[in-house]
This record gives sequence, C-alpha cells and structure tokens, in this order.
Amino acid sequence: MAEQNCFGEDRPLRVAVIGSGPSGVYATEALIKQGEVPVRVDVFDRLPTPFGLVRYGVAPDHQTIKSVTKVMQKVLQDPKVRFFGNVAFGRDLTHDDLRRHYDAVIYTVGASSDRHLGIPGEDLPGSLSATEFVAWYNGHPDYKDLPIRLDARGVAVVGVGNVAVDVTRILAKSVEELGRTDIADHALPVLAESQVTDIYMLGRRGPAQAKFTTKELRELGELLNADVVVRPEELELDERSSASIADQPGLLKNLEVLREFAARPLSGKPRRVHIRFLVSPVAILGQGRVERICLEKNRLDEGLNAVGTGVYEELEVGLVLRSVGYKGVPLPGVPFDERKGIIPNQNGRVLRDGAVALGEYTAGWIKRGPSGVIGTNKADAAETVKLLLEDVPRLPQAQEPHPEAVPRLLQARGVRFVTLEGWLRLDALETQKGQAQGRPRVKLTSVEEMLQAARE
Repeated sequence: MAEQNCFGEDRPLRVAVIGSGPSGVYATEALIKQGEVPVRVDVFDRLPTPFGLVRYGVAPDHQTIKSVTKVMQKVLQDPKVRFFGNVAFGRDLTHDDLRRHYDAVIYTVGASSDRHLGIPGEDLPGSLSATEFVAWYNGHPDYKDLPIRLDARGVAVVGVGNVAVDVTRILAKSVEELGRTDIADHALPVLAESQVTDIYMLGRRGPAQAKFTTKELRELGELLNADVVVRPEELELDERSSASIADQPGLLKNLEVLREFAARPLSGKPRRVHIRFLVSPVAILGQGRVERICLEKNRLDEGLNAVGTGVYEELEVGLVLRSVGYKGVPLPGVPFDERKGIIPNQNGRVLRDGAVALGEYTAGWIKRGPSGVIGTNKADAAETVKLLLEDVPRLPQAQEPHPEAVPRLLQARGVRFVTLEGWLRLDALETQKGQAQGRPRVKLTSVEEMLQAARE
C-alpha cells in the first residue's frame, strides 16, 4: 500500500482525531503502530485534560481501572502525536478547517448525553441523569456547580447497569472511604452531610435481563456502610427468562449472587441498598422538588419486554437519578443519526447522504452506540483505522498540510490550547496535591485553574 500513495517521511499522512477518550487514544495508537504509511496524528479535546470517560466517568473508588491512563499517556507522548486540549470542535476548529489541514479525520467524541424516561415530573429539581451526577463527583468542569442535595432519606437510581451500580455504591459509601479516592473536593462535604439511608436501584425487567457485570454487582455486597436488600419473589424467573440465560454464565452468576444477597439477614448497617426488579417509574411527584416516585409493577411478555400490570407503589425519595442509557450529540458540519444517536457510518467510514465520505471516519460510542467496556474500544478503533489505511491511495489530500498551520490558526483565533507538556504540568500538580493528602490526586475542576496550571 505504501507504494500506491505519495505519503512518505517528507510528507506523512496527517490525521486529526477529535476526542481524547479511550476510542480516540486507541485509534491514535493503531495509526502510529502500523508500519504501512508514515503518519502524524493531532489529537483534539474540548477540555484541557485528556482521557475523557476514564477521567470523568470511571468511579473514583475504581483506581485500578483508571490505571489504563498510564498506557494511554504513552501514546500521547509518542513523537508522531500532538495533543491539543481546550479546543472545541465547531467553535475553535471547524469541519472545513480540518479538511483543509488534514488528509483524514476520525471522530471519537463518545456519547455525552443521556436518555430520558419520558414521564411526568422528570423535570422537577432533584431529578437528573446519572451521567450528570457521575460528572459532578468526578470533577468535570461543566458539572462542578450542579446543585446536588442529599437531605432526604431515599434516592432512586433508575437502571440496572454498571453506571447505576457505580452511583449506588458512591451514595452508600462513607465519606471516610471516599476521602481516600480522587473524588472531587466539592463533592466530599455534600456526601459528608448526606442524610441518605435507602438507595433503590430499579430495573424495569427481571434479574435475567439486568446489564450489570458480576464483578460490579458483588461490590454492593461488600459495602462496609450498607446492607443489600433483594426481594426473593422478584428473582423468580419465568420459563422464557430461564431459557434465555441457560448458556450465559455471566447472567447465571449474577442470579446466584442476587439469591445470596436475598438470603442474607440485615446486619444493621446505617444504609440499605435495595435492588428491585420488574418495576417501572411512571411519575415523579413533589411540590417544587422531588419527594416521591411512583412505580408500576411489570410482567414480561413473550418477547421478554416489560409490560405494566396496573399495580402501583410509591417510594419516598428526594433524588432520582436516571441511568437508562447514553446517547451521542451532533457535531457541527458532521452527519448525525438522531434516532440511533450516532454518526452514520459503515464499519467506521462516515456516511453522508448514504454515501461514504472519503477521509472521514468514526470510532467508539459515537460510531456504534454506548456498549461494552473501555477495552471494547480498542478493537473498534482498530477496525476503523484498518479502513482508513485501505483508503489511503484514494484520500483527497489536505490543501495546507504544514504541521504548524493549525497551531498558528488557533493562536490567531485566541484559543488557549493546552499541549501535552501543559497537561503533564497539570497532571503533576494534581498528583502532588493528592500525595500530600494520601489520595491518588486532587483534581482541578475549573477550566481557568487548569489553563493556569498547564502554563506554570
């Protein structure tokens, strides 16, 4: 392939990657490790910090998972790669800018929005997405001022995936446990004053259809500060559910763990985690803020879909966190499938009006939807990069490929972009602050503070 194109060491293939989360870094890694075409990659992120969901989505008490950033950082430190933080696509750098300065673009912006329940009362104060709550306690600058109140005894977490388990676990833990993590400083005093005693994790279908992994589920049973409450009758499977998991060892293990939870006597811990199944929220109630949530009891139809039975119950809760799925957000000048919440694509090649847009690619959640774990994005990004390399002989070459053109353009527009060196300074400051407190790091949560730290 290298003989079929004009790219060489004097004029390497220039690729822009939009988004520095796992899929963006994995796409970059696949590009610089291949030996077919000389390449230079510029990675852009709208925040001053790289690593996306690993920094702002992974729970603060899951430091082992966060250690993947060490490997990701090595990718960004490769001499063939440049990092540009605090650059917003569509505002600081447009689609036309990228096509002028790069031979190819890979969009890896993830799925930053969330799905709604579509029920009355969902817009009441105290009803928000788990995405927002996670971003708040993880120190995302867009959510640091979120008005979180934990002054009621009950919290409802709608959903039974790993994100629902994460937020439930954070709400159940003591502030002493959380104080040893890299949880945001602004979250600690709010959690310290928490009046929450009962956290209800609500699944609209049965335990056989729950999306959490066994490892995450087991952690709820290991909480020092909370008992787990499971109703035995909600674990009873119909024939179709039993058949659906007969060859699914992970789901069978989940059921085993849940049954063990259901058999446990309460030990008198200060908090309780209630894992509920076959219930759907139908209304959120309250005068001026969330006070109760109304649930309808469900049954499963022949297709294992939840169907309401007309039997209702209410829970007293002061906070409702919906965790029913992420969805992508459109990028200016880039096609978008509103129904699926992704950039329309063919295995990673972007489609415009149904036809392949040569030179434009996508990877990660904005390519396939929110599925899998962090590592899932590696194979997904490799698939996209493989197609990009196949297209090299046909790529429309950038009109202005000089590597200094983009930094000059950003400077001319007054963009205070953060280089890799700037991020390393910011990273060092956060980890030093953390070491002084016996924590992995103390995150800066203001963009202005981040920019200042990156320049010092």
